[in-house]
Amino acid sequence: MSNDRERPIRLENLRAADRAPRAAASLIVVLGLVAALGLAAPALTQAVGEPPEAAAADDAAVDAAASAAAAAEAPPNLVPSPAAEASQVAAPKDPWRRFNRGSYAFNGVLDRALIGPVARAYRRVTPGPVRRGLGRMVDNLREPSTVVNEVLQGHPGRAVRASARFVTNSTVGVLGMFDVAGKAGLERRRADFGQTLGRYGVGPGPYLYLPVIGPLNVRDGLGQVVDALTDPVSLATGGLDSDFGAGRLGVTALDTRAGAEATLTAIAEQATDPYATIRSAYGQSREAVVREATGAAETLPDFDDSPAAPDPPTAAGIALAANAVSEPIY
Repeated sequence: MSNDRERPIRLENLRAADRAPRAAASLIVVLGLVAALGLAAPALTQAVGEPPEAAAADDAAVDAAASAAAAAEAPPNLVPSPAAEASQVAAPKDPWRRFNRGSYAFNGVLDRALIGPVARAYRRVTPGPVRRGLGRMVDNLREPSTVVNEVLQGHPGRAVRASARFVTNSTVGVLGMFDVAGKAGLERRRADFGQTLGRYGVGPGPYLYLPVIGPLNVRDGLGQVVDALTDPVSLATGGLDSDFGAGRLGVTALDTRAGAEATLTAIAEQATDPYATIRSAYGQSREAVVREATGAAETLPDFDDSPAAPDPPTAAGIALAANAVSEPIY
């Protein structure tokens, strides 16, 4: 009888021991890919091919126009610091432009063939209240990671508010489907490890557009890896190997892509160079997130609430879409 009781325990121990090497192997693979990408960047860019000079001129023009539009839309009572003003005007570093443009083109093909149609079908068949409820549930699952990063950033008050949001919405809000905490005055404030690094002076590094993932920079890409590996909800539920983790990944990806549909369509139809527009807007949105963590900006637009139909796409709307495309899973 004792052997029968011990067998389930031994099987569970074996499963746990099996998951640990796989998690370590996943971390090694991710970090190896990041390192390999940096070392192989010259060869990759040559393989993709140099864009024409006209495209480079368009890049500079779009960057300048987006920065000017963002400055025009800034609230009159918000006075950015000199460093913030410089970061808004400076064009993002894009030394891997040829590789990035190749990845952008690949993502466009993949989006038109698969991701976009699935997202539009999801919007058609799913009632609006259900979509919004699922989106709030996804946001609620990110609150524990926000708590961790707020603590690392030295913001205990924000960490307490994020904790209160998670507890309230997970209970009274039916697992986060309803934002009860927000209606009570506890507004959502995202924090991630890329923002944490930026708070302590780590620069964004070169711009990077990865297949499937979308726009990033080196700092925020590494930040997303750290967030994924240290996310409390993921660690508590078995990670991506579990059914919950796989389902969460799918719902998150679908929700973020469906939410960005209108703005991405407007960018594709109206922007002179959609790649340069998204690059500039992504850089501005991430700089704004870092300024929020450092206290250089008191209020910021909620980059997770996508407008219904931006017409024409403003700099703020473009930044919102760029943020939604690369929204961290955890």
